[in-house]
Amino acid sequence: MTEILRKVNIDGTEYEMPGYYTLMQACEEAGAEIPRFCYHERLSVAGNCRMCLVEWQGAPKPMASCAMSLNDLRPNRDGSPANIRTNTPVVKKAREGVMEFLLINHPLDCPICDQGGECDLQDQAIGYGRSETRYDEIKRAVSEKNMGPLVKTNMTRCIQCTRCVRFISEVAGVEELGLISRGEHAEITTYLQANLTSELSGNVIDLCPVGALTSRPYAFNARPWELRKTESIDVMDGLGCSIRVDARGTEVMRIQPRLNEDINEEWISDKTRFVWDGLKRQRLDKPFIRENGKLRPASWDEALTLVAEKLKGEPSRIGAIAGDLADMESVKTLKDLLEALGVRSMDCRQDGAKIGGQGREGYLFNSGIAAIDTADAILLIGTNPRHEAAILNARIRKAWLQNNAEIGLVGAKADLAYPYTHLGNKPDDLLDLDGKKNPFMSAMRKAKRPMIIIGMDALSRADGAQILRAAGKLAAKWNVVTDDWNGFNVLHGTAARVGALDVGFLPLKDGLDTEQMLSAAQSGDLDTLFLLGADELDMDRTGDAFVIYQGSHGDAGAHRADVIFPSAAYTEKNATFANTEGSWQQTRQAVAPKGEAKEDWKIIRALSDVVGRTLPYDDVKSLRGTFPAPSKSTFDPAKLGKAGKMKAAIFAPSDKSFWFSNPIARASAVMAECASSQVAQLQAAE
Repeated sequence: MTEILRKVNIDGTEYEMPGYYTLMQACEEAGAEIPRFCYHERLSVAGNCRMCLVEWQGAPKPMASCAMSLNDLRPNRDGSPANIRTNTPVVKKAREGVMEFLLINHPLDCPICDQGGECDLQDQAIGYGRSETRYDEIKRAVSEKNMGPLVKTNMTRCIQCTRCVRFISEVAGVEELGLISRGEHAEITTYLQANLTSELSGNVIDLCPVGALTSRPYAFNARPWELRKTESIDVMDGLGCSIRVDARGTEVMRIQPRLNEDINEEWISDKTRFVWDGLKRQRLDKPFIRENGKLRPASWDEALTLVAEKLKGEPSRIGAIAGDLADMESVKTLKDLLEALGVRSMDCRQDGAKIGGQGREGYLFNSGIAAIDTADAILLIGTNPRHEAAILNARIRKAWLQNNAEIGLVGAKADLAYPYTHLGNKPDDLLDLDGKKNPFMSAMRKAKRPMIIIGMDALSRADGAQILRAAGKLAAKWNVVTDDWNGFNVLHGTAARVGALDVGFLPLKDGLDTEQMLSAAQSGDLDTLFLLGADELDMDRTGDAFVIYQGSHGDAGAHRADVIFPSAAYTEKNATFANTEGSWQQTRQAVAPKGEAKEDWKIIRALSDVVGRTLPYDDVKSLRGTFPAPSKSTFDPAKLGKAGKMKAAIFAPSDKSFWFSNPIARASAVMAECASSQVAQLQAAE
């Protein structure tokens, strides 16, 4: 479609811009600064606050620049382009009037407001407001609303910009916030004072321009100018969202999103945002050795010597499992040490997922996360992206809203925050898809950018390899993979999995996988088991094996361990993780490790000295130089997995809690409160 250009005169200079541009976009492209409260580029236009007024010369009054496009402007009588002014006395007086109106009922309690120091209302009042007020009437007050354990409200500060309402309904996809009453009595509230249930609800804190919605866990903890700000990445799921870690002293005080159009845009999930209190609870801060059934503190030399003795045993009776928060440096170092010792049993797939060993494209989100926006048909297989990757689920909703994408699901029914066609809940239903007649199948056959997303609930089954083969055959049949488009995607819910697969932390020839190692330990055929942050296992199945646990938190692995090596959490080290689409990203150290804890790779490097198999790198740069380069090969999705019959068992809803998916989350009091609140709300609904 040909783009229609319009001419417009902005502050005395003529420009030619696309006709669909709003006046605000046009003025900002011309270099003018336009204040706003209600407008947000990722939300629909509301035109509530009127702060963005500009003068259209010849019009009877100033115009809201966010709600009018260049196509709406008529030329001047002489045919010349319309004249828009952003800095005239008329505009200045209009903006001062709007600001004065917004502040009529505002409590002006900046000294006790958590938004103080980073508040849009403060900034714009200084830049565009009057220096004094003409009102001395009594201000109205609004009662605090109940929005759950995450969002703290002070609705007397609210200016009804409705950013929060539009975000919750448009991006999060739940109709839980709205505006009631009219005029002076207008209030934003939740439905029947219920908690917000979206996994993205914390983003309304960033969107609120006036401090009406703030972080309840962070309330009165710190001021923004007291905090050190460190740019990093998130490890709570497999997306690798860009975040900023704010710390004071030795403690992380809050986590906020950073802009990354390719992954998370400017949103993060509530688990990512509020898990920070789990970083200081149940921490392992010194080595421990189990004696007479009880763990006792030990020195590093004592713990390393004991573990070295155990690793000098028969290599076939030693195994290692990497967990969901293990960085690539630690996994690669452990792999190198195990190979030097002749150990062949190692695995990074705690859940037994049937992936790896068939090329990198066989386990990646190949299209890339941002490409979801352009997909026109999406088939979900054995996944609930709302819980496994909340930000990715918002992308799917965006494709449905803006691209009219048809969405189908083979798996357990769930509320995904957008409509979809349920195509069955058994693996065999995949084989019958082509014969079905429904809007989704029609869209999938005609789609130019079709996409298949297969989740770990499907791949971790005993018949996961066969399900992968069936999905790959559908991808080949529907042209999901072409020369310029690869829509065959594996969705990982954990941060460590792709990086561990990239460095090859998989069973070597004749080696055992996770299930086989646990069975061998249970039967007495495995003497030593090294758990690198692996907590999502049935520890009862480790039998009498000598268990070495290396991790940051006292979770399931530490409770079972015979020796514990304390390691740094993701906010305490510079480490590499590969996200679900295969991008290598790095966390940055925001605070020091707790107590005697060390970075994971340094612990294993020191262990290699004690065990007599010194590894050939002394610094992280040299270690990263040993990473295998990511490679691409000819990809045929139909050859993935294994041929064979799939089982009749249905795709059961996952029993994993969104709030308790890893040791850091399980240590968080805020996550526990969220889970408790969710259970209470579900019980009340019944």
